[in-house]
Amino acid sequence: MPTEAASQATQPGTVTSDAALRRHLHGLPGVDAVGLEARAATLGTRSIKTTAKAYAIDLAISMIDLTTLEGADTHGKVRALCAKGLNPDPTDRTAPRVAAICVYPDMAAVAKQALAGSGVHVASVATAFPAGRAALDVKLADTREAVAAGADEIDMVIDRGAFLSGRYLQVFEEIQAVKAACGGAHLKVIFENGELATYDNIRRASWLAMLAGADFIKTSTGKVAVNATPPNTLLMLEAVRDFRAATGRQVGVKPAGGIRTAKDAIKYLVMVNETLGDDWLSPDWFRFGASSLLNDLLMQRQKLTTGRYSGPDYVTVD
Repeated sequence: MPTEAASQATQPGTVTSDAALRRHLHGLPGVDAVGLEARAATLGTRSIKTTAKAYAIDLAISMIDLTTLEGADTHGKVRALCAKGLNPDPTDRTAPRVAAICVYPDMAAVAKQALAGSGVHVASVATAFPAGRAALDVKLADTREAVAAGADEIDMVIDRGAFLSGRYLQVFEEIQAVKAACGGAHLKVIFENGELATYDNIRRASWLAMLAGADFIKTSTGKVAVNATPPNTLLMLEAVRDFRAATGRQVGVKPAGGIRTAKDAIKYLVMVNETLGDDWLSPDWFRFGASSLLNDLLMQRQKLTTGRYSGPDYVTVD
């Protein structure tokens, strides 16, 4: 649970300086790394079978931010990805749609047109993704252009250099400014956990982003060696639980990068259920950032339906 000092940081007007913010963030309890990793490992051993597995697979599909973030992205590739998100399995119309299609800002308008009226969201990375190395006015222009093009959700990256240097207020104010630039779009704040290096840093980044107004906190960009892991995601789940207990405000969580199989996805859903309960078991509050996960979920879904494992040739290529 949060300390008294950390709880006080949720009161309007209390975050006024780096020193004040540092007191709040460093007043959070230290992370028991051994305990965290042991609990994540234990939750990963839960066996989910038959109807529960079928439910979990469909829930996982509905939580995917189906993503393409490559320099070689084209309008045709984005339209094809949107078509797959809308109708993941052409042989089975009961397969749920994904939550969102995630693209670069210059592709947001293409995705918006392809998804019009479907209820599937357009998510756009912004703020000089993935490194975040740009001036604030450039980051804000990046965000505004994506929203103007039709993005319903913005995935921003924090300035890891500023955070690791202890310039917490700079990061806090940048998140606030991007949130304002989002207008009505939801804001997901990406930490790049592999670069934050320690569990204590991940907990502090989680609280900092939530205090600044994040709608979601997100593990990673998928562009570095260490992305989402069960322990670092579990830590963020605990942070949003404690934040709601302290403030009454609910924040979503998005693990991204390295989640490729249905087995992996189900392990994450078990963590959500055991840590947060039903309140977070929906696409409104939990997402998977993924490009290849959907195919394995569809293959496992087909196996449950037909009794046969059809293989990758029976799903569309992303």
